[in-house]
Amino acid sequence: MKLVIGNKNYSSWSLRPWLLMRHAGIDFEEVQVRLFVGSFAAEIAQYSPAGKVPVLVDGDISVWDTLSIAEYLAERFPGKALWPAGPAERAYARSVCAEMHAGFTNLRNLLPMNVTAVLPGRGWNVAVQRDVDRIAQIWTELRARHGDAGPFLFGAFTIADAYFAPVVSRFATYGIHLPDAAKAYADFMLELPAMQEWIAGAHEERDFLADDEPYRLAPDRTDAIIIGH
Repeated sequence: MKLVIGNKNYSSWSLRPWLLMRHAGIDFEEVQVRLFVGSFAAEIAQYSPAGKVPVLVDGDISVWDTLSIAEYLAERFPGKALWPAGPAERAYARSVCAEMHAGFTNLRNLLPMNVTAVLPGRGWNVAVQRDVDRIAQIWTELRARHGDAGPFLFGAFTIADAYFAPVVSRFATYGIHLPDAAKAYADFMLELPAMQEWIAGAHEERDFLADDEPYRLAPDRTDAIIIGH
């Protein structure tokens, strides 16, 4: 089984299935395709006609889009309990994942994922705060409901935690203030071994977007590779 991903520093969509599989103990080969370079289209076309990461390849089967990948893995590995067991909580988990999948466009556009950067306050506006407030509401309500069952959103680890992992990373990058319960959850997720492994991988990368990150053009960054041109 292969998981095709983009740059760990930038690819929020790739983080979701990667974290899901790594934390759940599902073995896979990681195949990384560099984003924002001229060869990307040809490379990703080997795995998916959609032309985007991530892509899960399981033998002759290719699955793209994070929701589809998550559902495929839940069916392929039923013993991993990737969705909550009860039908009501399972429906709730699918709903918040779908909301994350389709919504929060202000947060996505103005606070792009950038794992290795520290940019407090950058990109924030009132519309972004509305997205932040809704996410904090989801986390706070779920932790209040399931806190006795474990440290994740539904007590035990599920697809929902993997789905919100890129937001956890964004909140750390941009120094977003969160209410106590939401902050406790975000801090816990950041320390998750799989999350720390992803962050370490992001720090090993040397690609950066010059137009968006001029601060990376420091004289001592002779190893940096400018991308996006």
